[in-house]
Amino acid sequence: NKFDASKPYAAQLNPRAVSFVQEYMRKHTKSLEKMKQWGKPYFDLYDAVLVQYGIPKEMKYLSVIESNLGAGVVSWAGAVGPWQIMPEEAKRLGLKLMPEDERMDYEKSTQAAATILRESFAEFGDWLLVVAAYNGGAGRVRQAIKKKGTKDFWIIQYDLPLETRNHVKKFIATQYIFETEQYESNQVRSSLMKMKKTDRNTSNESFDVVLISGRYQLAIIAKMLSINLQFLQENNPGIEKLLASGKSYELKLPKGMLEKFEARKNEILQASLNALFAIDN
Repeated sequence: NKFDASKPYAAQLNPRAVSFVQEYMRKHTKSLEKMKQWGKPYFDLYDAVLVQYGIPKEMKYLSVIESNLGAGVVSWAGAVGPWQIMPEEAKRLGLKLMPEDERMDYEKSTQAAATILRESFAEFGDWLLVVAAYNGGAGRVRQAIKKKGTKDFWIIQYDLPLETRNHVKKFIATQYIFETEQYESNQVRSSLMKMKKTDRNTSNESFDVVLISGRYQLAIIAKMLSINLQFLQENNPGIEKLLASGKSYELKLPKGMLEKFEARKNEILQASLNALFAIDN
């Protein structure tokens, strides 16, 4: 929620975001590095407007993951412009939709988005929840907070849609890439890897971790241990591909599931192999 420019960004990254950020960097760093140059006029405009509304400048990266700064982007749901504002919100905030759609106007849409962000922060008091609400709606965020009794995104995230959870992590990763000038330096890479290795200790309230090898299938693990499959997929990216190549993998399980997995791991592996054999034949 608060980025301190005087400290290495990697040291401020929540351990639960490290794996996602690493994969996102691998896929999108080149295009985002180019955006740093061609997008500068837009970012300068965003900075000026956001400061005027009392919004942290870093929130400009929400526009990156919403539209890649594209004015003409239209979503399947009817959101339009660089900030992907819905028609109802545009009307509420005084933006005209006809004859020209003012959601495509960078300055006017940024002012509208800043108002939405300010209103959302006044309610939730947490910028990660603001990003979640911007994507999935404030109602869903309220329900998740009520259910878990906390405003900690990392605790309530699994009560939010997968798209919304990933939207927040995309925002974190995009901010990481833009704010970390030396992200490819050995020091930052070393810090990231160190955080990944100690992830099971720093976030042990959420995970059990076990080193596995063999053709385990997440769907089989989820079924035989009664674990949410989406949880396994999100927290074990690329596991089946790595296991298929003969490598080992640190499997993340919900806290308290390690003993149950150890007791049934041979049975789970056999069932996974049977499932693969059935697919191949």
